[in-house]
Amino acid sequence: MTQPAEILPVTQPTWMSEDVVMLRDMATKWLEAEITPQYEAFEKAEIFDRESWLKAGDAGLLGASVPEEYGGSGGTYAHESAIIEAISHVGVDGFGIALHNSIVAPYIVHYGSEEQKRRWLPKMVSGELIGAIAMTEPGAGSDLQGIKTSAKLDGNHYVLNGSKTFITNGQLANIIIVVAKTDPAAGAKGTSLIVVETDDADGFERGRNLDKIGLKSNDTSELFFNQVRVPTSNLLGPVEGQGFIQLMQQLPQERLQIGATAIAMVERALALTIDYVKERKAFGKAVIDFQNTQFRLAELKTEATIGRTFYNHCVAEHIEGRLTPELASMAKYWLTDLQGKVMDECLQLHGGYGYMNEYPIARMFRDARVQRIYGGTNEIMKLLIARGL
Repeated sequence: MTQPAEILPVTQPTWMSEDVVMLRDMATKWLEAEITPQYEAFEKAEIFDRESWLKAGDAGLLGASVPEEYGGSGGTYAHESAIIEAISHVGVDGFGIALHNSIVAPYIVHYGSEEQKRRWLPKMVSGELIGAIAMTEPGAGSDLQGIKTSAKLDGNHYVLNGSKTFITNGQLANIIIVVAKTDPAAGAKGTSLIVVETDDADGFERGRNLDKIGLKSNDTSELFFNQVRVPTSNLLGPVEGQGFIQLMQQLPQERLQIGATAIAMVERALALTIDYVKERKAFGKAVIDFQNTQFRLAELKTEATIGRTFYNHCVAEHIEGRLTPELASMAKYWLTDLQGKVMDECLQLHGGYGYMNEYPIARMFRDARVQRIYGGTNEIMKLLIARGL
């Protein structure tokens, strides 16, 4: 199946400046040329290759919001959004560069020492270092205060023990931000973020590449830390115990990023489905000519337009430093709920063909499901919103 000729038209927001538009268009063309031809192979292998990451670095698609003095492009979240949306409009959603760019790198940008920034960020921009963040544990998902992984001080090193699961980029990542307890008795105030450089980490092990419903090409793994010694200089922040605050400060952008993927996939699904129902015939006429089809698509396009308008508002607020945790939670839960609804309705409009893997809507249906789970479940998002009432 070919890609839709264009996404659904919307009014261009004020944050989408000329350079952001140029980046989005460049990213779209690059992904179509370099990633789309290999994407089926990556889906079957259930992992990307490192060469694609290095090529993305060469193309300027890594570190768009990393300051120029550390090798990045010096942009804002608007530039990251352009790349995230290009990934989903093209349909290569398993490429894990969005997490690397707009979730992992910002922790180092905001909390890293000058030495840490100069050591790690240029290699993250080039693709030599692939980032992951290890929060979730077998017994602690959305409840970050329930983590058990420990980091005990031993001279000028921390000794890490514990396990993590569902870690995006887990098989490829060679720089991992680990959420660990440096003081288990202090609750949230005893949580710290420690960077593990895996290439030289004795006792670090990767478990299996997890067999997921969707996003097959995005490696997702179990990680094990068995007496892993990490220099104390790898602590993010000047003192221990800042990890929970750091997470709370950065999670709104992660949740907004999930919303970006959601609305971009919604737009692609609708564009593909509109093309399909115009071509598909049933009972002697195009499926688009049935009133039921028209009503369904009219509703979905209206909701997609509302979703896009809301997302654009959230991005503008974020760039101005006004994105609250409650607003980010609204964006994450509402846009991913909408995504699930649109994928289901669009698959239905494809009829039996929608259930066939050769049609993009089938993959999009599978890939969408996790959006309501990671980054904090949508139920947790509602709790966070309710606390601010």
